[in-house]
Amino acid sequence: TYVLFLYTYIKDVRLVFAPPAAIGVFGGDVDNWEWPRHTGDFTFMRAYVAADGSTAEYSPSNVPYQPKRFIQVNPRGVDENDFVMLIGYPGRTARHKTSEFLRYEQEVRLPYIVDLYQWQIGLMNEASNSDRAVALKHTSRIKSLENTEKRSRGQLKGLGRKNIVATRAEQEKELQAFIDAEPERQARYGELLNDIASVYREMRDRTARLDTLNLTSACRLLDIAFVIVDSAHERQKADLLREVPYMDRNIELTRRRLKLGWKDLHVQTDKKMLMGMSKRLQKSNANPAMYLDSDAIENLYAGTKLTDQAFLESCLQKNPDELAQLGDPVLDFIFKIYPLRMTMRAEGKAREGKLDQLYGELLTIKKQFLKQKFVPDANATLRLTFGHVKGYSPEDAVYKSPITTLTGAIDKATGVDPFVMPQEVVDLHSKGEFGRFAHAGLKDIPTAILYDTDTTGGNSGSPILDANGQLVGVNFDRAFEATINDFAWNESYSRSIGVDIRYALWVTGEVYGAKHLLKEMNLK
Repeated sequence: TYVLFLYTYIKDVRLVFAPPAAIGVFGGDVDNWEWPRHTGDFTFMRAYVAADGSTAEYSPSNVPYQPKRFIQVNPRGVDENDFVMLIGYPGRTARHKTSEFLRYEQEVRLPYIVDLYQWQIGLMNEASNSDRAVALKHTSRIKSLENTEKRSRGQLKGLGRKNIVATRAEQEKELQAFIDAEPERQARYGELLNDIASVYREMRDRTARLDTLNLTSACRLLDIAFVIVDSAHERQKADLLREVPYMDRNIELTRRRLKLGWKDLHVQTDKKMLMGMSKRLQKSNANPAMYLDSDAIENLYAGTKLTDQAFLESCLQKNPDELAQLGDPVLDFIFKIYPLRMTMRAEGKAREGKLDQLYGELLTIKKQFLKQKFVPDANATLRLTFGHVKGYSPEDAVYKSPITTLTGAIDKATGVDPFVMPQEVVDLHSKGEFGRFAHAGLKDIPTAILYDTDTTGGNSGSPILDANGQLVGVNFDRAFEATINDFAWNESYSRSIGVDIRYALWVTGEVYGAKHLLKEMNLK
């Protein structure tokens, strides 16, 4: 089925209301990927356009956008076993990848990510403990790494617990038998699974590549320098031949992100990160051009001018020859390793191109084998998924119900970050002033809901709709067991998490008095 979507891109979007961080990130990383959850993760924004209704950059004369239709809010929310559906843009899944891919993930890439990120998080936490200013620089990066590290641990647990690799391998044996049963199929597809496996075996033999790729991402100053050098080279090409971040439509966003990263640079932490990465590179027998001893690292940071904002700005306007003539030691180091990185980039593209072709063939023969339609892997395009508000049993003799309450959040509050609850919330709860947003059966404000829809990374922010298409929540996470969703969905443990719309409305209108926003949503 093919559907044509016409998009209007609105450039002036303004923050209207956001709850205090104590509500919005209640539970922090401790509760991340966990259920029960009591996080009020929501924000209200308003779109603005020019007076004639056309899209426009920010201007004080812009007016609120008036669409022909908009999703209505259901202030009654949902209850256990109610039907729900989500619409959003799930990023990537790997449910049609082979057992060799899963084995590579389980034995190589995921353990590597867990080890690397735990080390980086520990190093930044240590630097942050005694200095609040340093902690602020590291906060965003730590949260991002913690999110990925915990998800990776969940995926490792799921791969081992559910025996997914062995199950996929058995399915492939059946598929191979089907292929071999007919000469024409055997001639075209006979070596297909083995050809795919050979790519992952080759990747196993190049594990030092992971350290090489992560050198610049681990060290912020090197990352900044790499983007500067890479951008200078790419901007010499025709627009359509450039890497995506450096195309005309994306270059300003890339530069803004670079400058934001520069503001969070902490030189002493960065030095330690580079020293640690250099040791990892030596241990994994990576290219010696990547190695740096402590003296070389000190000279890099002592001699660079990239810590000066004016110099950084000027570098973004230069071509490769002009950058090379600056004699900046950090830029010079990037120029030294740049040919290696470009070789790796080309190899990666060739490998992905080969896999894309092989997996295309795999899907073709799987359709013949299964004799039915099946859901293709997510690829960041618009998807709809549906299910029910539903609890689950993550382990023996444990059942987790699908709706949490404000009472549970207040019971969990310790007054110590990340379990701090604003006093105004506590006061209204103690008075039982829930307005019309209390759950009829629980006699309490529902904070979060759990449901068995099929989501993955990219679905954060997806609207949760009831059977009538009305908004009842906002998706923002999955249960720890559901981190395996990228590889396989399972009715018994795949659960997604969203903030209950009643909590969002109560916090907005009752706790902080923004009832005019509720009226704007047709909640008279």
